[in-house]
Amino acid sequence: MQAPSSASPPPLPQPRYLQKTSVSRPRTCRSAGKPKDHLTYGGSFRPSQLVIIDEASLASTLLLDRITALAAAVGAKVVLVGDQAQLQSIDAGGAFSMLVDDRVDPPELVDLHRFVHAWERTATLELRQGDPEAIDLYLKHDRIRDGSSEEMANAAFDAWRADARAGKTTVLISDSNEAVTSLNQRARNELILEGRIYALREVALHDGARAAVGDTVITRRNDRSLQAGRHWVRNGDRWVVIATRRNGSLEVRRQGHRWGSAVRLPAEYVKRHLELGYAVTSHRAQGITTDTAHVVVAPGMTRENLYVAMSRGRESNTAYVAVDRPDAAHVGPRPGDTPLSANSILYGVLQHVGAELSAHETIAVEQDAWGSVAQLAAEYETIAAAAQHDRWVGLVCDSGLTDKQAKAVIDSDDFGPLTGEFRRAGANGFDLQRLIPSVVASREFVGARDIAAVLSSRVTAVVAQRASNGTRARQSGHLVAGLIPKAVGPMDADMHRALVEREQLIEARASTLLDAALQSKETWATALGAPPRGPAAAVWRSRACTVAAYRDRYGIISSRPLGSTPRSDSQVLDAARAVAALNEARSISRAQSVVEQFTRARSGLSPVGIQL
Repeated sequence: MQAPSSASPPPLPQPRYLQKTSVSRPRTCRSAGKPKDHLTYGGSFRPSQLVIIDEASLASTLLLDRITALAAAVGAKVVLVGDQAQLQSIDAGGAFSMLVDDRVDPPELVDLHRFVHAWERTATLELRQGDPEAIDLYLKHDRIRDGSSEEMANAAFDAWRADARAGKTTVLISDSNEAVTSLNQRARNELILEGRIYALREVALHDGARAAVGDTVITRRNDRSLQAGRHWVRNGDRWVVIATRRNGSLEVRRQGHRWGSAVRLPAEYVKRHLELGYAVTSHRAQGITTDTAHVVVAPGMTRENLYVAMSRGRESNTAYVAVDRPDAAHVGPRPGDTPLSANSILYGVLQHVGAELSAHETIAVEQDAWGSVAQLAAEYETIAAAAQHDRWVGLVCDSGLTDKQAKAVIDSDDFGPLTGEFRRAGANGFDLQRLIPSVVASREFVGARDIAAVLSSRVTAVVAQRASNGTRARQSGHLVAGLIPKAVGPMDADMHRALVEREQLIEARASTLLDAALQSKETWATALGAPPRGPAAAVWRSRACTVAAYRDRYGIISSRPLGSTPRSDSQVLDAARAVAALNEARSISRAQSVVEQFTRARSGLSPVGIQL
């Protein structure tokens, strides 16, 4: 998770930015890359000094450029430390992520020790990657609630209050500044009523709130002149007020410490840089560690914010998902989910990447998206629908529909998706001249607003039923990359050429993805089994490419070869083909392994026991 990156450049993004510099007995200067920090000590850099920029993802490109230029000018070394999947700079950013991606060996923290429960370590890593399977893990362990915004705010507060009364360090997290302000004031009022805050002498804070002895507060600016034990006051640290002064200053002790770690915050600092710390935004939560965390999630939240918020608590992190607000930020629900569910909102959050990309990364991402199997398959199906239009019109007209109904189907916006289902059914072994009249006659269309959409749904359900029953689809000779039904029959030469070009691009893309996964030894690729040699190699590779194409078409990033259970009827069909391909690839690999063991045993090279 944490990805240190060494840098000693002139300005970004020169190659020297990635060079390593040997340092002898370095003096260390540590800088936190929090927003609004300003370098006032740049002139103090010395030769061979080691400058560490912590939370480097929060540092803007211009700030990194300034620091590294100052360091390079005197021969110092800069090391960036942070997690590129966490929150980004509020200014122009993306440099840290670009540097991590550019290195072939960025150090990463792979063993998580913060969490009490082992499953939560796995779930956190999946959140970091945007893997939807993380949602299922949190659901399985009862860490997700859903309801209206008011209900979720109340539920989160009640859970926070119960933890606070039990003596646990706990925090409320929301991306809404208004909600944070409200929750902070509500928490403080509750603690005053319980007698845990001595509110007779209060001091005004930055955000208009007030604090007294017993209050939890959060510092919002680094200040090295304010020493608290062996540490200094940092942006994002939480403290407990232990004394108030008439001049507006406060004595505070770092939260979680009984002795030492106390500091007196001047009145000017309190007035400008101190806030209540019961509830915080995701940006302010980065760097906080508590026993428990209660996160209010609303549509519009980004993956980075959710990842940070749901990884603060050692013992538990719980999401309270508000489902009564429109989701204007995300592209749509998770396939198979009903609208306005916790699943669909959380899936949308995982798809909503808020990190700013560098220009180079933006170009690469756009190229990757336009060359993906998902994009190419959509283009292929659009062209195929146009190329085979006359065939589908004829089948619809002969299906038993009235002339008026047939015309409505052909003129419908859903006629294209319907013809795609026809091709899919044909590739799955159905006789379309029998299937289409059968689904037309199965039920009336009384009250149907779009007959084409109804027919499409019926055809999909029939074909999916065969796939779920384990009936094997037609062999891959009729499928592009073992997944996408080929368009066959008479068609325009230009259309045919366009389809062939996309077939080749899809298969080349799947092959490239497989090679990259095998080279980097990704978990899903190793699950296919070792690539065999000899005559079986071509068949194994074909089946492995089908798995790669399936993952790319449905955006699967899970370490499991095929991700989670498909949530839509159309994906069920592709999943059935991918499962068959995965099983065949594994079978081929195992057979090759048995043959090799048997050969070695017979030749006397290794006394291997073979279990058949």
